Amino acid sequence: MSGTGLKQRLAAILAADVAGYSRLMAADERATVAALDAARAVFRKQIESSQSRVIDMAGDSVLAVFETATGAVSAALSIQNEINSSGQGQEQGRRMRFRIGVHLGDVIEKADGTIYGDGVNIAARLEGLAEPGGITISDAVRGAVRGKVVAGFVDQGEQQVKNIAHPVRAFAVRAEGSTAAKPSSAVGEIDLSLPDKPSIAVLPFANMSGDPEQEYFTDGVTEDIITELSRFHSLFVIARNSTFTYKGKAVDVRTVAKELGVRYVVEGSIRRAANRIRVTAQLVNASTGNHLWAERYDRVLEDIFEVQEEVTRSIVAAIAPQVDAAELATVSRRQPGNLTAYEIAVWAWANARDAMNGQDRKLRDQAIREANRALAIDPKSVLAHNAIAYAQWQQFHFRTAADRERAWKDGMDAATQAIELDASDHRGHMLKSRLLASLGGRWDEALNASRRACELNPSDSVALSVHALHEIHCGNAEQGIQHALHSLRANPRNPWVFNVHLLLAYACFIGKDYAKGVDWALLALGGAPSLPNALQHLATCYVGIGEIEKAKTALEQLGRIAPEFLESRLKGESIFQRPEDRERQTVFLRVAAGLEDPKAAESLR
Repeated sequence: MSGTGLKQRLAAILAADVAGYSRLMAADERATVAALDAARAVFRKQIESSQSRVIDMAGDSVLAVFETATGAVSAALSIQNEINSSGQGQEQGRRMRFRIGVHLGDVIEKADGTIYGDGVNIAARLEGLAEPGGITISDAVRGAVRGKVVAGFVDQGEQQVKNIAHPVRAFAVRAEGSTAAKPSSAVGEIDLSLPDKPSIAVLPFANMSGDPEQEYFTDGVTEDIITELSRFHSLFVIARNSTFTYKGKAVDVRTVAKELGVRYVVEGSIRRAANRIRVTAQLVNASTGNHLWAERYDRVLEDIFEVQEEVTRSIVAAIAPQVDAAELATVSRRQPGNLTAYEIAVWAWANARDAMNGQDRKLRDQAIREANRALAIDPKSVLAHNAIAYAQWQQFHFRTAADRERAWKDGMDAATQAIELDASDHRGHMLKSRLLASLGGRWDEALNASRRACELNPSDSVALSVHALHEIHCGNAEQGIQHALHSLRANPRNPWVFNVHLLLAYACFIGKDYAKGVDWALLALGGAPSLPNALQHLATCYVGIGEIEKAKTALEQLGRIAPEFLESRLKGESIFQRPEDRERQTVFLRVAAGLEDPKAAESLR
């Protein structure tokens, strides 16, 4: 290629631009130009001190090429530190903050030093994913700088970016000691340090019966133990969704404890034959590897509920001796009146839970049928009533019911009955809150019901997410963020984590923290690229930080994916309760769609 004056080589590319540049210029041109000149001097100094080259500084952008990824990331960290420090005395809205993207890849270099190629394009797309004042790198860079720079890295997942055929795995860079590195504010990062109370994960018990039909029963026993432990306010318990990712795998408890951020791990097995059952369980202190407690139970099948209670009490006694008899008595569960009804109800609940994966009306119908079978045997089966409430709420919410009004009524009747039978079971309150919220206009009632569910079970990640949603809808951004982050911590391996990321995008919009709202919306889209609400909130938060062109791009994608959804939102439909939040959402969307002057958004920011 040398004969053509072109050279292909591997290089680290740094791309940067100013967040909200148009807004800053509109507010004060002279001050913005002066700040941009000062920032360019910082870029040039740090880049050239790394024996690297500035390729271009057109407009508010910077493009540079480095010989090594380590040099590029180190320079980026120094640049952001210096620019962010110099802006400390200014108002938040007047600070000049750059977004920086770094990629390691092939480039085409001309004789005059200019560079082209996918490597440059990907760096530019990574810059678009970075938060204002932040740095985002590709997985190629992450691998190259591992152990060579003093920083943390937050995995943002695979990102589908414009004009790049394949997804790009992105990582946000957190400078060591920066406030952004703290778990409370680092977008997408879950703090897995040990909580200030005993923390525990219950692995799915192994089915030793040799009969696949017994999987539902074995899983149901495990889930019940998790639920009962979760009701202790003095314990921190990892959610079922996370622990069940280890199902069927040979695991080391120390590895599990590290990945979930807990001190204690429970594992066990169940063998069922005729009317006899053998349950083994052991509790391990993962920090030492010592067994704190182990037991084997050989009982008649009907005694399974007593075994569950004994296991729960033994675990609590071993790791939380401060729990007194009064709390133990409070959380004692109402035992089902019939074992067969319980087994069918476990199956019904599992089907209702699994139906949340998609528009599976058949699975919801099956859950309702099985739950009614259980109720025909035991009319007081709380789990069966909850299964009906869960499935009917889905039928209503996802519009898969032949008669939505009837589905809502049947769901509410079932949730109400479950609460009447056992007011201490948090699931009935949680499902009642979901049904109330689905109607619209009953947010206060829904909020009270979801609050009660969290009071009864402070470690249930689903209940925490539902309550976060209702707090946000009612305009309580801070409380919504608190419960959503708690949900992330309680369920660190949640396969539907993008839904929680979306909640945090909602909350940031309500709280007018638009830059962080962009981050959470992008993270949600990383898990669900076609999620209409995430695209909607990405657009509104981009308008919030003055990035109108990026807002337009997000809205165009939303229009292609869900045109009817977009049209309804442009006309004022909203999930928010407060009029000011509804108005702000509508105006921001109309600005992004080109239906309103951008100035219309300025007074609402």
